[in-house]
Amino acid sequence: MIGFELAIFGFILMLGAIFFRMPIAIAMAVTGFIGSWIIRGSPTAVLSQMNSLPYDGFSSYSLSIVPLFLLMGQFATKSGMSNALFETASDWLGHRKGGVAMAAVGACGGFGAVCGSSLATASTMGQVALPEMRKRGYSDALSTGVLAAGGTLGILIPPSVILVIYAIMTEQNIVKMFLAALIPGILAAFGYMLAVAVYVRIYPDSATAAERKPYSERFRSLGKVWPVVLIFGLVMGGIAGDWNWTKDGVQALFTPTEGAAWGAVATGLYGLWTGGLNRDSFIDCILSTASASAMIFLILLGATLFNSFLAITQMPQALADWISTSGFKAKTV
Repeated sequence: MIGFELAIFGFILMLGAIFFRMPIAIAMAVTGFIGSWIIRGSPTAVLSQMNSLPYDGFSSYSLSIVPLFLLMGQFATKSGMSNALFETASDWLGHRKGGVAMAAVGACGGFGAVCGSSLATASTMGQVALPEMRKRGYSDALSTGVLAAGGTLGILIPPSVILVIYAIMTEQNIVKMFLAALIPGILAAFGYMLAVAVYVRIYPDSATAAERKPYSERFRSLGKVWPVVLIFGLVMGGIAGDWNWTKDGVQALFTPTEGAAWGAVATGLYGLWTGGLNRDSFIDCILSTASASAMIFLILLGATLFNSFLAITQMPQALADWISTSGFKAKTV
């Protein structure tokens, strides 16, 4: 049982390191390295594993979808899509009590459909929606809470970087993961809006209502969000639909990586068209994408080292055997 006990201690040690603000990737990598060293009695085997582990893990073609979706989100930020989404949602919902907060949730969902990152969604929409809510007298608790909750839609509404990583690590179908997350993401957005509606009735002083916009302005504002709809349709339609024509006329599917590439190109072209993407901002997008991709890949490397340590301790097998012999049975209907 020494291996099982060491795995439990290593898991607690890793959580403690994260609690004391050590980067997650470093915490997992250090715990995995030290644990493997203790079990094997020498760091040589672990160090020899590092000769090929990073290349074998990161040279996968499937992982190229991660920087492509991140680049797509960077282009979307620079092109002004976040402002257009928030202004449109505010025109339709702003006249309601707490309507601007609901509009922020809707804009987060729309931006998540072309971004795929919760961090990017929350930070971008925070720059757009937070000043507007404060200007209209919304409480800080409601404003920040709405943006924090709305940011989570970035990993639910496809395309989602987290879903891609999960699908690759668990060897699942990325397309099915996207389609499975679409409805929950939409339901979550409506659930957040409902929570705002309930909250402002319990705490009336936390929000205000804006002037009602005429329907002519509302429908006119819908024209601002056509790029989001078009790009989302291009990416998801290309991944899930049959419209990638080949020379012999046979229709084939986009792969998720091809869909991400098309989305990045389309978003970049829209940014050039709007003037939001220039030489300096393009370089900034590339550098930001490289930084975020490196961070994600480093976390994957740390997770691989930690998983290798757990495999040596045989903790997963021990837990599986305990569950299978515990006598628990699924209830049949």
